[in-house]
Amino acid sequence: MYRLISITLMAALVSGGHGDGFAPAHRLTGIGAARAEISDELLAARTRLMIESQTFGILRDPRAVLGAQRIQNPKLEKIFDQAERISGWPAPLLASIAYLESFGDPLAQSPTGPKGIMQISGATAKAMGLRMIYSTHYRVTTEKREVRGKRGKVSTRSVKVKTPYTVLVKDERLSPERAIPAAASYLARLENSLGGRDWAVFAYHCGPGCVANMQALTQEAKGIKNPITVARMFFGASPALNRNLYLELKRQMDRDYSPTYWFRVMRAMQLLALYKEDRDAFLTLVEQYKFEPDPSQRAHDRLACWLRPKDLVYQSNDDLKREQGKALVKAFDDPEYFGFALRKSGRGAIGAPDFLNQESYFQASPSAVGTLSYIAFETRRLHEAMKPKGEKFVPLEVTSLVRPLNSAVRFFTGATESNESLAHSSGHVFDIDYASLPPGEQEALQFVLEDMGWEGYLGFVEESPKSGLMHIGCSPSSREFFAQVFQEALEAKK
Repeated sequence: MYRLISITLMAALVSGGHGDGFAPAHRLTGIGAARAEISDELLAARTRLMIESQTFGILRDPRAVLGAQRIQNPKLEKIFDQAERISGWPAPLLASIAYLESFGDPLAQSPTGPKGIMQISGATAKAMGLRMIYSTHYRVTTEKREVRGKRGKVSTRSVKVKTPYTVLVKDERLSPERAIPAAASYLARLENSLGGRDWAVFAYHCGPGCVANMQALTQEAKGIKNPITVARMFFGASPALNRNLYLELKRQMDRDYSPTYWFRVMRAMQLLALYKEDRDAFLTLVEQYKFEPDPSQRAHDRLACWLRPKDLVYQSNDDLKREQGKALVKAFDDPEYFGFALRKSGRGAIGAPDFLNQESYFQASPSAVGTLSYIAFETRRLHEAMKPKGEKFVPLEVTSLVRPLNSAVRFFTGATESNESLAHSSGHVFDIDYASLPPGEQEALQFVLEDMGWEGYLGFVEESPKSGLMHIGCSPSSREFFAQVFQEALEAKK
C-alpha cells in the first residue's frame, strides 16, 4: 500500500525519560518538538517521505490513469521537449505540473478561473504573453418603458434595448502548443527571480508574492540553514519553533495546501516515470488507492484507502471476546503516565450503549494502542515545548476503540458524519475527542497528527466539523513499528 523508508532509518533508539510519563525508546525522528533537531540527513529522509506520501493525493483521483496516458501521448511529449529547449526546464518536470494541474486535459477549466492543460489564470496568461481575444456582441431585448409625450402625457411603450457583452473567441491557454512553452518560460523567470527551481514550482501554485513573503520569513527564522529551500521552510517550523513562519505556513495550508505543491510535483514526476517504465506496477499502485465503495469518486481520506472490507473482521461482541489477548489487546488505563484517558461514562463513552459488554470495547490492535500511546507522547512533548501560558497538559480523551460491525450506526464511506464507523471493526482505528482540550494542546495535537500524517505514518479524519472527534489509524506499513511501541509500553508498566 504505502511504502515507507525502512523504519529502522526513521526510528531513533534514544534514552531519557519524559517527566514521569511514558517516553518510548523507539521514536520517529524529527516529529513535533523534535523538528528543532533536524539534521541535513534527517531533512533529506523526511523530504523523501513527504514526497512519497503525496501518492494518496494524486492516485486517489479517478483520472490518474487517463491523465498519465494523455501526458505521455507522443504529440504532448514533443511539446514538452520543445519547451525544455526554450526554457531550460526539464520536460519531465513540466509534464508533472501539467499532470497535477489538469491530468493532461487541454480543455480543463477550473471553477475559479484557470484554464487549459497548465491551468493558467487570466492575469498570469497576460504575464506569460498568451493571448485572450474577446469580441463584443450585443444582446437585444424588449422592455416596457414609460415615455412622456409632447404634451407631457405618460404612456407605456415597448422599446428595444441593446446590451453589450464580450465573448472569448480565442484563448491560447487552451492550446498546449502555446500554453506549455509559455508556462515553461514563466517558470524559468520565476526561478531567476526567486533563486531556486523549487521556489518557482511553489510560486506556480501560490503566486510570486506569497513565495517572496515565505522566503523572507524563512530567512528570519532561527536554525534554518542557507541556502533556504522549500523543504527547509516546510520542516523548519512548528507551534514551538519559528512561530511566525509556522502561522503563515498554516494559513497557506488552510487556504489551498500550496506549501505542499513542490512535494506533489516531485511525486507526480516519479509516478509518470513509473507509468512509462512499468505500467503494470503503476496500475497496481492505483488499485491500492482506489475508493472501493465507488471507484468513480476520490477517497476522502487515507483510512478509506488503507482499510478495505476484508479488514472489517469483528462482526459481533463474541469476536471481541475471542480475540482478547490475541489480535486485540487492552488499552492502557493510566492517564497520567500514558497521556490519554478512556472515556468510560457519560455522553460518547466507549462501548455506549452496550454497557453490559463495555470491557470488550476497551481493546484495539497492538499497533493501534501503540499509535495512541505515541501520539499522546508527542503531543505532550510538543505542548511542553510550546509553554502555553496558564495551560496544563490534559490527557487526551479516547471515546472509541474497537467496535463490532453490528454496533456501527452507519456505513463508513470515507466522508461519514456518523458517530461511529465501520472502520472501528478492523481494530486499527480509535477516536480522540479534542473539543475540551486547552487551545494550546489542541494546536499541539493537530500539528502532531499532521506531522505524522504527512510522513505516511497515520491517517486521520474529523467525524464532522463541529463534532470535536477525530478518527485515527496508522498506515499498514507502520503497524509493525507501532506494535513495537505497544510492547515497549507494556514492559514499562510491569
